[in-house]
Amino acid sequence: MKLLLGDLLDFTDDPSKTGLDAVRYLPDGALLIDDQGRIADRGAASDLQSKVSSSVPVYDYRGKLIIPGMIDTHVHYPQTPMIAAYGEQLLTWLTEHAFPTEEAFADYDHAAGVAETFLNELVRNGTTTALVFGTVHPQSVDAFFDKAQERNLRMICGKVMMDRNCPDALKDTAETSYAESKALIDKWHGKDRLQYAVTPRFAPTSTPEQLDACKRLLEEYPTVYMHTHTSENKKECEWVGELFPESSDYIDVYQQAGLLRRRSVLAHGIHLCDRELHALADHKCALAHCPTSNLFIGSGLFPLKRIREHNIHVGMGTDVGAGTSFSMLQTYNEAYKVQQLQGEKLSAYEGLYLATLGGARALDLEGTIGQLETGCEADLVVLDPEATDLMRFRMQHLRSEDVHEKLFALMMLGDDRAIRATWIMGENQHNR
Repeated sequence: MKLLLGDLLDFTDDPSKTGLDAVRYLPDGALLIDDQGRIADRGAASDLQSKVSSSVPVYDYRGKLIIPGMIDTHVHYPQTPMIAAYGEQLLTWLTEHAFPTEEAFADYDHAAGVAETFLNELVRNGTTTALVFGTVHPQSVDAFFDKAQERNLRMICGKVMMDRNCPDALKDTAETSYAESKALIDKWHGKDRLQYAVTPRFAPTSTPEQLDACKRLLEEYPTVYMHTHTSENKKECEWVGELFPESSDYIDVYQQAGLLRRRSVLAHGIHLCDRELHALADHKCALAHCPTSNLFIGSGLFPLKRIREHNIHVGMGTDVGAGTSFSMLQTYNEAYKVQQLQGEKLSAYEGLYLATLGGARALDLEGTIGQLETGCEADLVVLDPEATDLMRFRMQHLRSEDVHEKLFALMMLGDDRAIRATWIMGENQHNR
C-alpha cells in the first residue's frame, strides 16, 4: 500500500451543468492506494496518516495538486513523426503528410519505436488513457498494444479501415479489414487494461461495404469501441455529400450504416446541424474536441455550447499529429480561446473536467478512471503550480486564494514541465 499527500482535485459531475457543486477540492488531502493499484481510501491527510501503519510508504506532494490521470479521447500515434507539418488544410494535409508517414508502419519494429516515443510523451504529459488510431497495418496495433501492455496502461486502439480514396499501400478491402480487425479484437480486447476500437478512418475512405463490415464487428463484439472522424472540415463535408448522396448529412452516413451507439466516439464535430446532434444524443455517442488540431489546420471552431445543449458527452483530444501538443493543459489553453472567439467561456474547472471525468464518460469508463474515488484505478497526476519561474511568479501575484484562479493560471501557462509525477495503476512511472 502507498499513501500520497497533496491537495486533491476532481469532479463528481459536469461543472458546466451543476456549478461548484461538481468540484471536489480537498486541501491537505491524501489518497491510500492498495496493492492492486486502486484507490482504497481518500480523506484528510491527518486522518489517513493516523489510520495506516508507519510501514506504509508516504509520498509527500503537499503544496501541489493531485488530479486523476488525464484522458485523450482522440489521437493518432503513427503521426507522431510528422507533428507540426507546415501549411495545409485537412484533405491536402492527409495526402501530403499523414498518408506518406503512415506507410512506414507496415514494419513492426518501426511501429514499436514510434509507439515507445508516443507513450513516453503521453505519460510525461500526465495522460494515462487515450483512444488511439493505428494505421491500416495490423502490426501497427500489435506494436502499440505490446508497448502499452509493458507499462500496464489503460489504452484503446484499432486498425484503420480504408478501402478507397487513399494510397494503394494503405488500402485494404471490406473483407480483409473485417478479418484483420476480428483477429486483433480476439487477441487484444480486454487483455490486461487494453481495449479495441473498430476504426473506419472517416466516411470518404470507406465504401458502404466496409461500413457494413464495421457494423458486423460491433454486433459480434458489443463491448468494443467505434472510433472515427466527422465534420472536421467544410470541404470534407461536401465530399461526403457527393460520395453518399442517399444520406441526408454526414452523421446519417454512420447512422444508416448502424455505427452509432454507446462507445461510438467521433472526433471533431465542428460543422454539425441540429439533426445530426439529435442523432448523436439519441444513440448516446460522444464527441472528441481537438482544439489545437482544429486551429492548426484551419478547420473551424467547436460549438461546445450547442453540443452541451444536446447533452452529448464530450472529451478532449490532442489529435496529434494535426494537433500540436501532447499536453492536455495546452489543449485546454487552446480550447479556452476557441470558446472566447465564439463569445463563450470555458472555465478551468470545465476544462479539467473534459480532460478527466468528461473523458471517462465519453469512453464509457466512469467508475473505472477519471476520478479520485474509492475503487477507481489509481491513475494519478501531480500538478506543480510553480513548475517554471514564470508560473511561480504568477502564483505569487494571484489576486486571491481562489482555487479556480490558481488552476486557470496553471492550465494556461503549464505544459509537460507542470507534471510533477504520473502514477499508473498505483505505480510511479514518471517524475520531474
